[in-house]
Amino acid sequence: MSDDFEKFLESIKNRQNDDDQRQSSQDNASSEQSQNGASFSEKKPDSTAFDQQAQNAGFFKDSGHETNFSQSSAHNTGFSHANAQQNAYTGYTGYAPEHKKPKKDKKGMRPASVIAICIVLSLIVGIAGGVGGNYLYGIISPSSASGANVVMYKTVTLKDQSGNDVTQTLSVGEIADAAKDSVVEITTEGVTTGNFMMQYVTEGAGSGVILTQDGYIVTNNHVISDATSISVRTTDGTSYKAKIVGSDEKTDLAVLKIEAENLSFATFGDFSACKVGDTVVAIGNPLGQLGGTVTDGIISALDREITIDGNIMTLIQTNTAINPGNSGGGLFNTSGQLIGVVNAKSAGEDVEGLGFAIPINIAQPVIEDLIEYGYVTGRIETGIEVIEISDFQTAMYYRVTTAGLYVYSVENNSKADDAGFKPGDLIKSVDGQEITTQEDYDKIIDSYSVGDTLEVVVERAGSEQTLSLELTEYTPISANASAA
Repeated sequence: MSDDFEKFLESIKNRQNDDDQRQSSQDNASSEQSQNGASFSEKKPDSTAFDQQAQNAGFFKDSGHETNFSQSSAHNTGFSHANAQQNAYTGYTGYAPEHKKPKKDKKGMRPASVIAICIVLSLIVGIAGGVGGNYLYGIISPSSASGANVVMYKTVTLKDQSGNDVTQTLSVGEIADAAKDSVVEITTEGVTTGNFMMQYVTEGAGSGVILTQDGYIVTNNHVISDATSISVRTTDGTSYKAKIVGSDEKTDLAVLKIEAENLSFATFGDFSACKVGDTVVAIGNPLGQLGGTVTDGIISALDREITIDGNIMTLIQTNTAINPGNSGGGLFNTSGQLIGVVNAKSAGEDVEGLGFAIPINIAQPVIEDLIEYGYVTGRIETGIEVIEISDFQTAMYYRVTTAGLYVYSVENNSKADDAGFKPGDLIKSVDGQEITTQEDYDKIIDSYSVGDTLEVVVERAGSEQTLSLELTEYTPISANASAA
């Protein structure tokens, strides 16, 4: 059991003991229970009362799943806590943890409008076979950023003699001819631990788009996360080993580097000029076996806010056919320019024609930061890890009687540590705004900037305290090591 978890449990135990004492006093019990004497297992949440409390706080139950949103009642929204089910984001069936994992907070990442999303691009297959401890994890350790002279090929708008924009409209076939060589197939290998601590090799497949002639490639973070080996295959059949330059979970983007020259690369279009109804073409590697597949459709919606794996994202919605393996591939306009990086599709028996892509205007600054620094600058670090408890089973696991957002752990020597945050604190409000869910918290944090100070009210041992939290910039450990 980790130190953080022990601290969390101890704080909750103290809270329960305090509740027990107050209840005992109210009932005029003949003998009070001492604060240090309560058995941790003696205090358990009442199911009926907890469900009512969770409902009042905005949580709803749907066949055992937490669904604190209104648009996804017909979709699978994640794991049950006790059984393996299809994960709404990754789209594959696997081992389900028996309890929610706490979330390390960097910047508000949870959604507003939520759709059940299955991964579009990571085709994962578990391969039977134990793996020893000598597996080479260092094969693709993130390389230091080396993007000082990297040129991003953004399209220049052409003008006629009168100064009007010249728009070149290509057929689907012409778009494919212009863009197909810039899209690559990506395959990954990794190691996962299943039941009984057995390790298995996992293989994944996705797509990517070449950004520069010397081998910088953009793909999705979920395509390469947890991979120990990454291979890239170009349209001429050549395979390359790839290194991770940087990745960003919030935007689901990653940049890879292969050692190559004179590659065909994509040119960036201007997504702000796109309209609903515009023709678009997706090129990718569906099912991890059909590299170079071209599908066409239209832009169905602009700036669609959805949530994927707890991260709120603003995406292009398209009816272009998107399948597992397309993740990281390109969405191109009728000029053959890259306007989006494909990353998700909606999943469900009655759902068709709901694909999503990250607009290039959002992706480009992230890509540039990843190439130059290895991470995205300006992201907020609060120094605390939080966990949302919204259903009875999770409450039972953590032995709490109140639904809400809890501090799970506090980073040593962080601003949150200096401010006095403790594991087990129940977050009640941030800057005067009530907090009952992760979504509430993330939206508020997301509206502030590095250097801002927030007033956070927490409940601890039955009483409320106001703490001042200074927001700092998130810098990954790897970046700190490189700087040193």
